[in-house]
Amino acid sequence: MHLDVLDLRHFYYRTQLGRVAQRAIRDQLVAMWPALPGHTVAGFGFAVPLLRPYLASSRRVIGLMPGPQGVMPWPAGEENVSLLCEETAWPLATGLVDRLVLMHGLETSEHPTSVLSEAHRVLGPGGRAMFVVPNRSGLWSRRDGTPFGFGRPYSLGQLEAQLKRHDFTPERAVAALFAPPSASRFWLRTADFWESIGRRAPWLVGGVLMVEATKQVYAPTRGSLASAVRKPLRVLEGVGQPVPSPRG
Repeated sequence: MHLDVLDLRHFYYRTQLGRVAQRAIRDQLVAMWPALPGHTVAGFGFAVPLLRPYLASSRRVIGLMPGPQGVMPWPAGEENVSLLCEETAWPLATGLVDRLVLMHGLETSEHPTSVLSEAHRVLGPGGRAMFVVPNRSGLWSRRDGTPFGFGRPYSLGQLEAQLKRHDFTPERAVAALFAPPSASRFWLRTADFWESIGRRAPWLVGGVLMVEATKQVYAPTRGSLASAVRKPLRVLEGVGQPVPSPRG
């Protein structure tokens, strides 16, 4: 089940641990997706903490929040771009979105198939989606004190297999949140250090997985036309050549 939007807001904007988590994931996202001028950027679940860097340069930024979670106005002090929606029917036109971020939207949903179908539908040609989910092997998925301790954690293989079943092609994957989910001053002060080490040390296990994927678009088939060209009709096949009539 989805977490309550008030709990998510409190964690990310009112606690030091939440701000550390927000910065770590957002920095990784921006490293993969720099400024996106002219793009439409959308987030589903509670992805708005990651979208602020795109407000200034993007054509449009949209924060989709599922009904069971609830919605809050965002960004604070600016024109609101967040809205409440059904997780099985997003109020976006097909192919509208260039970049899509899902965080706290897939692993907590009771309808993950519908969520992935909607994500696929709203992405336009060349669009990319970023799926941020709790790492099944990480420490953060084992702590109820953070939002990543709720829902279904994933291994990389599980998430990629699910994406492929819904016509996504995983392109690259990274991890984030290498510091333990502790509010201890030592871990909070050294969080940036552990993030920098984790990006260069594959043996460290991050708390979340971030998988970038593109939508598969199949070229239309024209089997009947190709078949007709390969096998043209021969309406006069078998008819003998004309024989000139004898002159009297």
